[in-house]
Amino acid sequence: MRSIEIRQPGGPEVLTLATRDKPVPGETELLIKVAAAGVNRPDCLQRQGAYPPPPGASDIPGLEIAGEVESAGAGVKDFKPGDQVCALVPGGGYAEYCTVDETNALLAPAALTMTEAAAIPETFFTVWHNVFQRGGLKSGETFLVHGGTSGIGTTAIQLAKAFGARVLATAGSEAKCAAMRDLGADLAINYRDADFVEAVKDATGGKGADLILDMVGGDYINRNYQAAAVEGRIVQIAFLKGRKAEVDFSLLMMKRLTHTGSTLRARDIAFKAGIAQELRQHVWPLLSDRKVLPVMDSIFPLEQASAAHRRMEDGDHIGKIVLDMS
Repeated sequence: MRSIEIRQPGGPEVLTLATRDKPVPGETELLIKVAAAGVNRPDCLQRQGAYPPPPGASDIPGLEIAGEVESAGAGVKDFKPGDQVCALVPGGGYAEYCTVDETNALLAPAALTMTEAAAIPETFFTVWHNVFQRGGLKSGETFLVHGGTSGIGTTAIQLAKAFGARVLATAGSEAKCAAMRDLGADLAINYRDADFVEAVKDATGGKGADLILDMVGGDYINRNYQAAAVEGRIVQIAFLKGRKAEVDFSLLMMKRLTHTGSTLRARDIAFKAGIAQELRQHVWPLLSDRKVLPVMDSIFPLEQASAAHRRMEDGDHIGKIVLDMS
């Protein structure tokens, strides 16, 4: 099979088209003929040498795929060859074939193309866990998401609105703010022109946001404490501006804030299976009716994976970047 290898840690140019043997599915695994694979920022970190795959995972980058089940292990119960699926994988997505435990796969919504289906797993699993399970977002609450035009951000805006929240979102240009409003954001904040802390306070009558999803870190940590409501929650999923900051923890105490965070890739199969079950129940109907959709920025052929990474890192994308295996 064709696959993408990381020749050595470095820039996008170190991604190399290579030939590998097809993987063999284990007892409860599916072998998927991959039609498309999503590109995510953790893939870029892995390429740079900063985010190694967990033990036992493929060294091939790629955390989400869509395609057709070619074969299945003897213990597989819920899928059969020919099924169209999408799946969250711990690695191996940038290849024409990939294995995954059946519990981490879902039937691809029939209303979606394979490239759209490949843009679902990493972002929807991440948003569901961090916004709804860990963050506890409820209908009627005010939700602030930073990086509102990223794959995570565009998914978070849509799901939060679908479940009745008021959504505030930040981005760095008027074009991106317009895109966030089109997705349903009640307030789009251009952080280059406005202080998001003041904008959130103005929009909430001084109350602040009940839940904040942050992938920025750095000086945003302290500012999130300022923008949060009393008893507010902040969920940290990345640190684009750095993982260290000087923070006034008195705000955490006085406002009785909860600041938590998570990573998903290293969690075990059973944990991810639990998220998949909730997505199937609560989110798959929305996708099937196309009421919620992955926002597609661009599609690159597999051999142009380096160009896809450059697109990711230039920061101009809106939504998901996908590799097409055809």
